[in-house]
Amino acid sequence: MIDHEHHATHQMPVSTDAKPDILRRLAYIEGHLQGVRRMIEGDQYCVDVLKQTYAVRRAVEKMEARILENHLQGCVVQGIKEGREDAVIGELVDLYEIAGK
Repeated sequence: MIDHEHHATHQMPVSTDAKPDILRRLAYIEGHLQGVRRMIEGDQYCVDVLKQTYAVRRAVEKMEARILENHLQGCVVQGIKEGREDAVIGELVDLYEIAGK
């Protein structure tokens, strides 16, 4: 369960530097998922479909890593500078718990 009391009130969007890369990765994932749908609709071999879903999962993980990197370098640093260490750490703990499920 997420403890929303830990969330920082000063939420920042993805940085303008990271946004194009993240959107590019997202477009790739969306296209790849459409390809998986076509494979299933076209009755492709299960193993081939699974190989593609694994590739999608890796792409999502890479995108998540990029977003997390952006968060750590921007939001976390800013939160600590503003004296919101507890809130920032609470958010990171929440993310860690969600990722572990």
